Amino acid sequence: MKFIVGRKLEMTQQFREDGTVIPVTLVHAEPCVVTRVEEANGSIAVQIGCDPRRSLNKPETGHLAGLSLFGVLREFRVPQTDLKRGDQVAVSTFQPGEHVDVVGVTKGRGFAGVVKRHHFSGSPASHGHKDQLRMPGSIASRRQGPVQKGKRMAGHMGAARVTVKNLEIVSVDSEKHILALKGAVPGARGGLLCIHVREGATLWQK
Repeated sequence: MKFIVGRKLEMTQQFREDGTVIPVTLVHAEPCVVTRVEEANGSIAVQIGCDPRRSLNKPETGHLAGLSLFGVLREFRVPQTDLKRGDQVAVSTFQPGEHVDVVGVTKGRGFAGVVKRHHFSGSPASHGHKDQLRMPGSIASRRQGPVQKGKRMAGHMGAARVTVKNLEIVSVDSEKHILALKGAVPGARGGLLCIHVREGATLWQK
């Protein structure tokens, strides 16, 4: 049951032995420390920490008693594990060719209109449509009451948790703690990413 937490570096490209070009995303994942292992709802919850800190508040410091202080804690659910509190999880546990799911937070786009947010085509540029080119238009009858949930309108865009599934691990650099994943992953450079193999492990976060 393989999983780790890292940060997005950048996108680049690598070459296979036959010369095929592969677009990859580099993820820097320092060794994470297991901070808690316990049974929960028929599975085992394994919490790991990363991003060392010099100080934390008292509840967090008490939770990490006997360990280093970490600013990031993430919990994974696995059916079984041999990990114990204080063990380390490193990128060396992954192998090229394996497929993983990556969980991250997309870039925040702020308040966006319907053209950008929902890909509306907009209104015609003439025939009485002055100043209405990018407006949403009618939102249907109000006789039924408030606007129904899910109505496509302008609003906050991005900054949402997204899971990209079935990404191939192209290469693993154990010395530099870098994973090269085929394709793109959510978020900006430096964004936090939770990586786990497709079978057996799931990220648990409300």
